[in-house]
Amino acid sequence: MIELLPRKERLRLLAVSELIALEPGDILCEPGKPIRHVYFPIDASISLMALIDGSPGVEVGMVGREGMLGGQVVLGVAIAPVHAVVQNPGTVQRISVSAFRSELACSPALLRGMHNYLYVRMAQMITSAACLRFHLIGPRLARWLLMSQDRAHSDHFRVTHEFLATMLGVRREGITAAASALQRDGLIEYRRGNLKVLDRPGLEAAACGCYAVEREAYAALL
Repeated sequence: MIELLPRKERLRLLAVSELIALEPGDILCEPGKPIRHVYFPIDASISLMALIDGSPGVEVGMVGREGMLGGQVVLGVAIAPVHAVVQNPGTVQRISVSAFRSELACSPALLRGMHNYLYVRMAQMITSAACLRFHLIGPRLARWLLMSQDRAHSDHFRVTHEFLATMLGVRREGITAAASALQRDGLIEYRRGNLKVLDRPGLEAAACGCYAVEREAYAALL
């Protein structure tokens, strides 16, 4: 997202940021608690989880290079609405909330980009809620794998059935059956936590329509 800024404003934002590495499972914020930093992923991806009544939660959004974590700061709020956990390892640009607010105040391009991104993020969460309620596990799993591939910038990534079950809010047995079907169809290869996308067009055809809706929103506004 930072690379979309005009050069002068991009360099100024990078000057107040620090490059850090994230590992799978790192927790970046908790719902209801204040945040100290915002994060712009470079090659990491972050899952946004809704936690209810002590449950493991369910994923309501995903952040990669296309976006950032901590967008509520634009609205003047430094309280986290979600549990954010690192899904795929990699690097991010981390910026303190105070420094980010200062940049927002003097960068019209950054502010405009953040407004667009907040709209896209809101639309993604709405889509995720409807998808969770109305779509079957198989198409939802295909959508999740496509979203992860987009953010990992690779057709290989590590993921367990237990993790997928938590992300999609379903039983592990459901994930096993859905992943086995995708593998039988030659769309993916899955062995001991290592997943490879073999047929991207086929996986897109197997996914629910929510994936195409989200891609259109990103293409139109970001």
